[in-house]
Amino acid sequence: MPSTTASRSSRTRRTSVKAVSMAAAVALLATACGDGGGEDEQLETLNIDFATYNPLSLIILENGWLEEELEELDVDVQWVQSQGSNRANENLRAGNIHVGSTAGSAALLNRAVGADTHTIMIENQPEWSALVTQEGSDIESVEDLEGASIAATLATDPYFFMARALQEAGLSVDDVEVQALQHADGRQALENGDVDAWAGLDPIMAGAEAEGAELLYRNVEFNTYSVVNATGDFVENHPDVAQIVVNVYEQAREWAIENPEGTAEILAEYAGIEPEIAEAVITERTNFEVDPVPGDDVYAAMEAAGPFFVENGDVDSQEAVDEALDSLFYTEFAENREATDAEGTENAADEADIEEDDE
Repeated sequence: MPSTTASRSSRTRRTSVKAVSMAAAVALLATACGDGGGEDEQLETLNIDFATYNPLSLIILENGWLEEELEELDVDVQWVQSQGSNRANENLRAGNIHVGSTAGSAALLNRAVGADTHTIMIENQPEWSALVTQEGSDIESVEDLEGASIAATLATDPYFFMARALQEAGLSVDDVEVQALQHADGRQALENGDVDAWAGLDPIMAGAEAEGAELLYRNVEFNTYSVVNATGDFVENHPDVAQIVVNVYEQAREWAIENPEGTAEILAEYAGIEPEIAEAVITERTNFEVDPVPGDDVYAAMEAAGPFFVENGDVDSQEAVDEALDSLFYTEFAENREATDAEGTENAADEADIEEDDE
């Protein structure tokens, strides 16, 4: 297994993994030499997710860049839709996908509960969560939520955003009634009047806002980063493929920075929202100009979310959270990233192998 521990003092965090383990190094060398190892080590299909909360995944899927880059290795690609970080984590734990995108808080929680997963790249810094109410609601502040019903998707950034906002207002999750719903269902519950508020997630939240919903409380610092994760087995046995995944993501990140309008068009198509709504999400609430290698700001955001795992009973102890954070990041791929120059093909998404998540 590649070394993942990032030693940290109270003031300084080292986020760089200095060496790949012998097993991974041998596998990478064998691939470079054309050996390829035994057939049991050959990856036939890369299972990777896409999600509307991860615009870079949509860019890659739409253009067919990953299929193009993996063709030389004779590796097929199957895309699996994630409706939320919780669904991506479930699929990572079950081995249904090798690579999945989540919020940083969700990635940390997954490892803290024992999942053999690692974050291999920081994708963007979003302001994708807020507390949302219907237009004309009597609720005018977070303090007014005491005793209210709130729709939220458990084990995701919006849920932890809600918990932190309540704490800041002198409340806790125990002071409200949480309705555990997937993000899209939470929006529907709010619109139907079944809940008083919703812990929203873009781009679904932006769509609700355009139709009259109000953002009751915003705080970009309560959002953790958008990250790309992989299973331990995948990074150990297929480091060559993992590096290509990160390199293709880097191409998408650079493309998104240079083409915000094009990125918004792709998001609008996949999310089923109006182009101007997608443009607001991309230009006003998504920052792609971040270092893919985690730094102090990333650690700080995750450390702030960690205590809520213990408070909510998701993790037994803070020590388990701290140990998970110390071993979460495998940064070798992000440190060695080189953006691919895949040309893509027209109608690539129409020809892609896609499994949709209907839950």
